[in-house]
Amino acid sequence: MRVSDLQGTIRTGRHIMGISAVLLPFRPDGEVDLSGFRALLQRTLEAGLTPAVNMDTGHVDRLGPETRRELLACTQASVGGAPFVAGAYVPDGAGSSFDEDAYLASVAEVQRFGGTPILFQSHGLSALPDDVLVAAYESMTRDTDGFYAFELGTMFAPFGRIYDLSVYEALIGMPRCLGAKHSSLSRELEWQRLRLRDALRPEFQVLSGNDLAIDMVVYGSDYLLGLSTFAPEHFALRDRLWEAEDPRFYELNDLLQYLGFFAFRPPIPAYKHSAAQFLALRRRIEFSAGPENAPKRPESDIAVLENISARLDDWEVE
Repeated sequence: MRVSDLQGTIRTGRHIMGISAVLLPFRPDGEVDLSGFRALLQRTLEAGLTPAVNMDTGHVDRLGPETRRELLACTQASVGGAPFVAGAYVPDGAGSSFDEDAYLASVAEVQRFGGTPILFQSHGLSALPDDVLVAAYESMTRDTDGFYAFELGTMFAPFGRIYDLSVYEALIGMPRCLGAKHSSLSRELEWQRLRLRDALRPEFQVLSGNDLAIDMVVYGSDYLLGLSTFAPEHFALRDRLWEAEDPRFYELNDLLQYLGFFAFRPPIPAYKHSAAQFLALRRRIEFSAGPENAPKRPESDIAVLENISARLDDWEVE
């Protein structure tokens, strides 16, 4: 199959919907830095992006239920009625059974605080056969006005799964499913989903989670990225340049992609420490710490991040 058969056409002048997974910063003593979190939420909103909380970028798998609830309350109080997305997360372990009641409770909690749930995978959910999996999505979301699905590659989390296209087609066919985040880091798999979406339900949002190919937006993807938490205002500027058909889109996209390649190198989960380093360097947060035992980057990364930061400052952000 030729590349042109996969990717479809470039869609110039389109409005891009950007959702940014907000980093959860920590203090050196291992406690959550709530003031830093509020500041990052505010910057995301001011940039014009929709914040997503309790995501992988927010260390959701390392948080207890009380902390996840506290962050939902903090987000609700901070956004002033603006929309936000939040992970509906169910912790389990390898070999666990699917826990529908836990998902129903997690989805209900997100909605209670005013957020739109995005359903994190779990070991139990990902282990279901395709037909049972589709039925589980229908059942888990029966009390929602709208939700997002989530495909997560195992390079991000061991409980992730990239679905067969037949499952993705079923998700597109669910009226309450607004879209799905796709985090395989594969252009080809995302192009397949775009072609299926265009044929079946054009308003369904294919939310790119490919931090190594952030230009997928030119083919019709929207995005829910961890990389955008590094510089939400510059992602928003990039999106406006694309809508205006301004060729400077490519220059800024290239710089942001350079940051993405550097931050999302193996081990990929350490990108969250890269984000903390970068945001502390730019004085967006006070500390570059993370939770205990989270993967870390070397201090030598700071010199590269300083260079990227200085180059971003050359762009005038409204």
